Amino acid sequence: MRIGMVQVDGAYPNLALMQVATFHEAQGHLVEWYQGPLWDDQYDRIYASKIFSFSEMPQLPTGKTLVGGTGIDFKNRLPAEIEECVPSYSLYPACDYHIGFSMKGCRFVCKFCCVPQKEGRPKLNSTIDGLLLNPKGGDRLMLLDNDFFGGPEWKANLLRIRELNLKVCFIQGLNIRIITEEQAELLATVRYYNSRFNQRYLTFAWDKYKDGRIVKEGIQRCNAAGIPCTRMQFFVLIGFDTTPEEDLERVMTLADMGCMPYVMPYNKSDPYQKAFTRWVNHRATFKSCSWTEYKYNKA
Repeated sequence: MRIGMVQVDGAYPNLALMQVATFHEAQGHLVEWYQGPLWDDQYDRIYASKIFSFSEMPQLPTGKTLVGGTGIDFKNRLPAEIEECVPSYSLYPACDYHIGFSMKGCRFVCKFCCVPQKEGRPKLNSTIDGLLLNPKGGDRLMLLDNDFFGGPEWKANLLRIRELNLKVCFIQGLNIRIITEEQAELLATVRYYNSRFNQRYLTFAWDKYKDGRIVKEGIQRCNAAGIPCTRMQFFVLIGFDTTPEEDLERVMTLADMGCMPYVMPYNKSDPYQKAFTRWVNHRATFKSCSWTEYKYNKA
């Protein structure tokens, strides 16, 4: 069989497609990226994964295509025999890090987030050693956990990361609102990095304006443990339930403390949200001019 794979969106290796690849490779099937409609009759089956609802879906042949992912339906799952497979890195020969979930689920039920609906309450997914599958991964591990400290084995996992001296990226961010002294102190002892593994910083979030006090307390807790503000990036959700004034206050508060704000727009088509995101996330622009000086088309 010839199997075509389509990663509709997402900037990082797609674990679902990697599991599909393992399943079919084990049966001796040819697994490759889908080459386009001119080759439709060459494929016995096509798998497509769509993470975001707003991403444009390519035209794929009916009858032989299986489409899944959060962008299609929160509850859809791979067939059991595929979901049990370990991921294959054959589709991503240039990937030089290990990737996966040590836990799944989340302790919170934020209205803007689909994780609780899709994954439920926190639960163990894998040991750290069980994620080190990429022959080219070396000492780099990207964790996709949505609530790392909500996982039942967070402490054992951090200790194992430290023991193996891994560079670890918590790509989805960590919850600073309820981080404990013990968690912050242990976190400070591991080699945390950004997604490119070329800068030392951790990512947190300040999504709700009303959480200002507990976010600041979490920052102070991390500072006391040895994690400086200059090594903290913050996702800042805008356009969900905050005003532009509240968005600006959060961004400037973080910047004044020495942290790096990174805006996440709820509605990417809204002119204000698009402009505010560009202003903040383009570091040079953010540092060189104020929001009142930044010009954009409000139409």
